[in-house]
Amino acid sequence: MKHLTRALGVVVFSLSMGAMAEGGGDRAMAQLMQKNQEAMARYATAQGKPVPEVQAYRYGMKLDIARVVSVTPPVRTCKVVPSRMTYEDSSGQLKTLEYQVLGLCRNNGS
Repeated sequence: MKHLTRALGVVVFSLSMGAMAEGGGDRAMAQLMQKNQEAMARYATAQGKPVPEVQAYRYGMKLDIARVVSVTPPVRTCKVVPSRMTYEDSSGQLKTLEYQVLGLCRNNGS
């Protein structure tokens, strides 16, 4: 009986840890996006340019990318997550584009 109780306790504990990790990942992603936005605001100010608004990528958009300024780093997760790229177009305007990418997922246990 004690083994069954312990096993049940371990299962409940591991499920709650999984739920916390999932919510924690979402919070971490939100913090990453916020820090990126703040960094790009500082960069724009230092360059004497207006702070770019985040624009969601739509399939088929015409992009005029002259120089990439920043891309958010890949995230270790097995799901689709947002990423941002800030770039200068051919007229020198800063633009920030948000799009979806698959996180760095390792299913082989290594």
